[in-house]
This record gives sequence, C-alpha cells and structure tokens, in this order.
Amino acid sequence: MHKGDVTPAEAFQRLQNNAAAVLIDVRTQPEWVFVGVPAVERLIRLSWQVFPTMQVNGQFVAEIEQMGLPKDTEILCICRSGARSASAASALTQAGFANAWNVAEGFEGDKDAKGHRGTTGGWKAAGLPWMQS
Repeated sequence: MHKGDVTPAEAFQRLQNNAAAVLIDVRTQPEWVFVGVPAVERLIRLSWQVFPTMQVNGQFVAEIEQMGLPKDTEILCICRSGARSASAASALTQAGFANAWNVAEGFEGDKDAKGHRGTTGGWKAAGLPWMQS
C-alpha cells in the first residue's frame, strides 16, 4: 500500500514546497501527447502500463531506481483518474520508497454527465498548470 492519496491541488503544493519532490505521470505516450501533461519542473513520464496492450510495465520500478532517486524522495504518482497511479505508488512503496503518494482524481478526473473527462475533478479541472505537446 502506498503512503496515501492527495488531491491534485495538494500534489501541486507539495511540488512547490519541496524542491526534491517529483511527479511521475504513469499514463501512456498517447495520453501525454493528445490529452496533455502537468506543467511542472520535476515531471517524470514513465508508463505503468504499456500501450497498446496495457500490460503492466515489468520494468517500472527498476527504471525509477535507475534514476537514482533516494528512497525517501517524495514521489507523487498521477494517471488519468487515480487507479493506475495508486498501483504504481504501491509498487514503489513495496520496493522501499517510503514516501510514494497517489494523486487521487488524476489528470482528467471522473466522467461528467456527458461522459467527458477533464471537467469534473482532476488536475485540469482544478486549474493547475498543464500543457499539450
């Protein structure tokens, strides 16, 4: 189990207050390109699941470890809605990262009444900085 859940606004504030904190966007390449990414300095893009099969990336933890992050680094994991990022944060915790958090609501949040994401909950709806590549 990961350290806990934080809202997108709390995650952004933690990134502002802790110069060593990192945000790991665990979504896929198509999501980064077509939906956008948080516009923060310490953003790591590393997929928890591999597109298009969406199988779990068996090298996820090893790739984070190869980056040399100290095991006590404040790590905030974000995905579309908070499910994949919770799994990624839990895997990091199991690997010894003591301060891995899930960004609940994710980047796009839940679907609204019309079935669209990005307007109800999430990083974008909170008005936090983001960009499209």
